Amino acid sequence: MKLNDDLLVLELQVNLMGGPTLLHPVVILDDQAGHTLVDAGTPNLEDAINAALGEVGASLKDIKRVIVTHHDLDHIGSLPAVIAASGAQVWALEREIPLIDGRERPQKRPPPEQVDAMLADPNTPPHIQAMLRMPPITVQVDRALHDGEELPLAGGVRVIATPGHTFGHASLYLERGKTLIAGDALTSQGGTLGGPPPQATPDMTAAGESVGKLAGLDVQTIVTYHGGVVRENAKEQVNQVAEQMAAAE
Repeated sequence: MKLNDDLLVLELQVNLMGGPTLLHPVVILDDQAGHTLVDAGTPNLEDAINAALGEVGASLKDIKRVIVTHHDLDHIGSLPAVIAASGAQVWALEREIPLIDGRERPQKRPPPEQVDAMLADPNTPPHIQAMLRMPPITVQVDRALHDGEELPLAGGVRVIATPGHTFGHASLYLERGKTLIAGDALTSQGGTLGGPPPQATPDMTAAGESVGKLAGLDVQTIVTYHGGVVRENAKEQVNQVAEQMAAAE
C-alpha cells in the first residue's frame, strides 16, 4: 500500500511462532537518493519484497540502502538475499551493529546449554526447534546511525533510539508526512495502538521510556511492523500507550 508520496507499506504473510501473521516492512521512497527498505522480514521473502515494489514501478535493484530497526530474525531474515539482489548498503543504530554483524550473540537467543536442553526436550514445539537449529543470520553494516540524526531522505528522516525491545532498536520519523515508522517499539491491531510484546521485550522499563519519547513527536500516522498502519488519533493513541506503560512500572 502506498501510504503517501514518501512511503510504501508492504504486507507480507509469513508463518511466525507457529502460526500465520503479517509483517509490515516499509520502503521510504526517494527518486533522487534512491529508495530505502526498512527491515527485511523472515528468510526467503526477497521475491515477495521484489513483487511488492512493483506497485511503485520499482524492484530490489532500486533499493540503495536497508535500515535495520533491530536484529530479530523476522527483521533480518531476508537481509542477505536483499543485499545480494540490490547491492544495497546496510544502516543501523550504532548499539545494534554488533548484534547484526555477529560480534555479539543475538540478544534473545538462549545460552548454548539451554539451547541443547530445549532441542533434546520432546515438548519443545517444532517451530521453536527449527529456529534454534538455524544459525544466526549476520551481515556487515555499512553505516552507524545515531539518535537524533537527520537523514537526507524523502524530505528528512529523523533517527530515534528506542531501546527496550532490543539494546539498539531504532524508530524513524518522516518529517514531511509526520509519519512514524515504529518497528517493534509499538504494535497495533485493527488500527489500535499497543506497546511492544512483553514476552519478546527484555527491558520493558526502557521500552516504556522509548514510547514516552515517541509520544513527544507530532505524528499523524504510525506504521508498526506487527499490525500495520494506525491513522485515527495516532498522537493521542501513542500518548495513551506511554501513560499506560509508565503506570505499569
